[in-house]
Amino acid sequence: MVSENIIVGKGTKYPLKGILTLPDNITEPVPAVVLVHGSGSSNMDEKVGKIAPFKDLAEGLAKQGIACVRYNKRSFSYGFKMLMNKNNIITAKEETIDDAIMAANLAKGDSRIDPDKVFIIGHSMGGMLAPRIDATGGDFRGLIIMAGSPLPMEKIMLIQLAEQMAEMKGPVKKIISKQLDKFTTLFEGLYELSDETAKATKIGNGVTLYYFKEMGQPSVEDYLNRTDKPMLVMQGEKDFQVKADRDYAAYKKILTDRNNVTFKLYPGLNHAFVPATYDNISMAKKEYNIEKHIGDDVISDIAAWIKSIN
Repeated sequence: MVSENIIVGKGTKYPLKGILTLPDNITEPVPAVVLVHGSGSSNMDEKVGKIAPFKDLAEGLAKQGIACVRYNKRSFSYGFKMLMNKNNIITAKEETIDDAIMAANLAKGDSRIDPDKVFIIGHSMGGMLAPRIDATGGDFRGLIIMAGSPLPMEKIMLIQLAEQMAEMKGPVKKIISKQLDKFTTLFEGLYELSDETAKATKIGNGVTLYYFKEMGQPSVEDYLNRTDKPMLVMQGEKDFQVKADRDYAAYKKILTDRNNVTFKLYPGLNHAFVPATYDNISMAKKEYNIEKHIGDDVISDIAAWIKSIN
């Protein structure tokens, strides 16, 4: 395995440090993946607590003959700069999509990588956005969605708040209840709002309602229905953030008639595709403070699927 430092978006306002991981002893161009983060600010390893799922994927896939591009998320490297730009309305496009497209182009421009066999692995929100990234410039050979959801982001947010509230007691429960009421009201009639009103309505941490409005039109389902590319949809059965019986089931419903879509459900694995310790969303912080790694079965399944695509 060879690891090389790279810059995604070199020459732009937001150059991002990253790593290109390559198999040893390359004799002909190899397939590659671009890793796209979930929500929040993440480094190139998508490190949370004591787990680093993107590092596990990159190093594991390199051993299976597949190159990997990973990089710091823009909000990780430039979050303060983005927030301080008062003329800038943050969207998923600038936070995630533009950089993923540049990473794809970087991979395709490397002579050691087969430009016709570059895939996207989107995790969580990155999985939600994978069809849009592909359609708007990524142009991947296929899409791998890990713990994604085809539901609108605002709906997922309300569901997760309701689940947290149900698990809490006392003052904390009241605080979350107020948050739930606030966001339920804010999201009501979201898509009927003008862009100007949505951009002017701040909901916290520099994010406006336009972030959700822009992400939801067209919807994830629309993008899924527009593509006929092969897909691998993966889900941890013990994931308490994105649910097997809700989000994964929704993908199955949308893509039920596609013979080039593969579904993989992993018993006992959580949102990061490592063995679960807890089973409720209120324990998320503790869940990720235990060092664990993505298993060989998950990595082998991804590698085998990529190699099966001609």
